[in-house]
Amino acid sequence: MEGSRVCKSCGARGKFIVTDHDTGNSVCTSCGVVQDFDNFQAHIGGINGPVGTYVRVGTVGSGSFYSYKETKIYEAQKVIEDLMYRLGFSATKSSEVKHMVEKITEGEYGQGRWFSVLVGACSYTVMRQDLKVLPMEEVANLVGCDVYEMGRMIKRVVDFLDLRLPEFDIVNSFEQAIRSCPSFREVPEDMISRMLKQGVFLLQCLVNWFVTTGRRPMPVVAAVLVFVAELNQIAIKMGDVASELHLALKTCKLRYKELLERLVKVAQALPWGKDVNMKNIMRNAPSVIQYMELKSMSNCNDKGNGSECAVVHDLNYLLGDCLSKESLYGYAVYGSENDSQYFNGENSRALCIDAPERLQLCQESLSMIYSELKNEVSIAKESSENGYTSTRKRREYDILTFTDWWKGESELSRKLLLKQILEKDTGLNATPPSFDRGCLAYERRREKIYAAKLRIQRTMDPSAAAVVADDDKNDVSVLDMGKKRKRKMQFDIDWEDFIIETLLLHQVREEEIEKGHYNALLGLHVFNGGS
Repeated sequence: MEGSRVCKSCGARGKFIVTDHDTGNSVCTSCGVVQDFDNFQAHIGGINGPVGTYVRVGTVGSGSFYSYKETKIYEAQKVIEDLMYRLGFSATKSSEVKHMVEKITEGEYGQGRWFSVLVGACSYTVMRQDLKVLPMEEVANLVGCDVYEMGRMIKRVVDFLDLRLPEFDIVNSFEQAIRSCPSFREVPEDMISRMLKQGVFLLQCLVNWFVTTGRRPMPVVAAVLVFVAELNQIAIKMGDVASELHLALKTCKLRYKELLERLVKVAQALPWGKDVNMKNIMRNAPSVIQYMELKSMSNCNDKGNGSECAVVHDLNYLLGDCLSKESLYGYAVYGSENDSQYFNGENSRALCIDAPERLQLCQESLSMIYSELKNEVSIAKESSENGYTSTRKRREYDILTFTDWWKGESELSRKLLLKQILEKDTGLNATPPSFDRGCLAYERRREKIYAAKLRIQRTMDPSAAAVVADDDKNDVSVLDMGKKRKRKMQFDIDWEDFIIETLLLHQVREEEIEKGHYNALLGLHVFNGGS
């Protein structure tokens, strides 16, 4: 057999082809090449036939054998180690996560997508117990699931282990977000420190205004991040921040809008508050935030009593602080002499540049000052457009150019407990947004109930309904003012109106209908009325 073989490499025959006794392969002694297809063994006889020389099912290496359970545990540990590496966990935290997974699965571990979600939930729980920041959105993004699925798994882990997680720290989340977002990497460290204090102040004001109540906290963090960036003239987009924090862009925009709306409400206490709206709030934001900071430092313990005194005092201090900055605001002696008509007291002529707290200002005086400043701004714009320049020292009105409006002296600029935050006065007594929406829903249902009662009365007693209709028409004619006469209001009837009519016909009380639990009321009074 060997004499008939020819080497595939050098073509040698006969004595040059020998058999290796260890492996059973034919080798050419001339060139040292192992010949192919020389040691083939066929499997004959089914599953009980001879096994191949190098192939054995279930073996890895020489003499090892892994069962299904051992293979499953090995793959599960690889999943845990991979996620711990991507999250940047230390060896101690990784061992805690492994121990928690092992305790929950009773040492069986698992395979598939649900196991990855379980590992992510355990990672979040371990970090939350240690008061460390780990956003749920980041874990869900690494695992490959949505936030809702991750939240459900975290709840199951907490319930199974009977744990009590500490309160979510939104301040630490904001600090980590501003330092980890790629959009803020090129911002100087001193500006980051300034933005941190401003952001913590606004975040705790939002907590005081119940904006974070019942909401996911990270969209609020993203909204404050974008706001303080714009406040410090840093160009950043909401979409970039939402993408970097793995958040829904629509939710972040809603929280940003709610922040602006509440700042506009706070600005109404200022003399020029009626001119502040959603479009120009960024220009007035420094004054509004400074006013909020002064309010939070006031000594009034009761938010309701004595607030009028605090408002006047804070406005006096705010305006005096603005007028005392001659180099920034350009307020010359000439202006102080002309504007002395707005101040009361013997020393009103000197404007009190060195001691602005001596001024005795009233709301009417502040309004007059603001009106005159506003007129001067319009005159200055017209003069600049026509090419004229004023010899008088010009006042600078772009408040965003001033860098010293932020004091950071309020306690709200530092991390406080929830009880301490709620005790602070921030210039606005707000209610939770869900409560406001609930009140609007109640009002809408009352209107629908009233309209349904009119339709029922019109059907059952047309003569009485005509009298009511005439009264309504007279009321509408009194309210009609202007050249165009308003058309008669037409209401569209939808499924909710039909349900309200049905409930009213079944003698259901209006107070119960106003709550909006239509399914329960229909099942109790309509479908099960005879039982």
